[in-house]
Amino acid sequence: MKKGLMVGVMALALAGSVAAGTLALASAQEPAALELAVAPAAVLRQGSSGGEVKEVQRRLKNWGYYSGAVDGIFGAATKKAVVRFQQKNGLTADGIVGKATYKALGMNDSYNALNGSGSSGSSGGVNGYTSSDVYLMAKAIYAEGRGESYTGQVAIGAVIMNRVKSPQFPNTIAGVIYQKGAFTAVDDGQINLEPNDTAYRAARDAMNGWDPTYGCLYYYNPAVATSSWIFTRQTVTVIGKHVFAI
Repeated sequence: MKKGLMVGVMALALAGSVAAGTLALASAQEPAALELAVAPAAVLRQGSSGGEVKEVQRRLKNWGYYSGAVDGIFGAATKKAVVRFQQKNGLTADGIVGKATYKALGMNDSYNALNGSGSSGSSGGVNGYTSSDVYLMAKAIYAEGRGESYTGQVAIGAVIMNRVKSPQFPNTIAGVIYQKGAFTAVDDGQINLEPNDTAYRAARDAMNGWDPTYGCLYYYNPAVATSSWIFTRQTVTVIGKHVFAI
């Protein structure tokens, strides 16, 4: 698995950082590897990188504070945007994303992880991913498949995870979800809906290795799909309204 996820400097006196390559999603033949490993949210500052940084950048960009790339790299431009956001919201304008800034950004899972509290059982990471990765995955599942069965919702998450693992796609959850034209829910804004507990559970199951699609990289609803190309993909399984294909 190629995964270089670094979540930045840990809060206060937490020793060590989440090391690159800690992600190890197991196959069905390796059930012991499916144990949940919590990766706490990080205090972010210039030099940090990873999924939490991407989520901060995405929100700041949506609100007009940031105009750079949503690349997960906390550089000078991201710091300036954080400072502007902090000034606007009456926070200490130090360019560091800690508990108060997470809370103002609405990144409740990250805030709760730093604060040592939970929210509907959704805070904390899974298998080396950050709490923001879990949140973003849950949002994608909710936006794309909230009318589907639970297995169908996990299947959507599994496709995202399979893309992360595939050299054909970006190697981060945020990169896969926000890849141009990849998901209708991103294009039409439904990605901004708040996920429910079912979507969170489905996200965790997918990130822990459950794959009802058997390795699929694509899914579509044949009743509404408009791309002729997608119909050329080999069908593996059908779950609810979605066809899952490779």
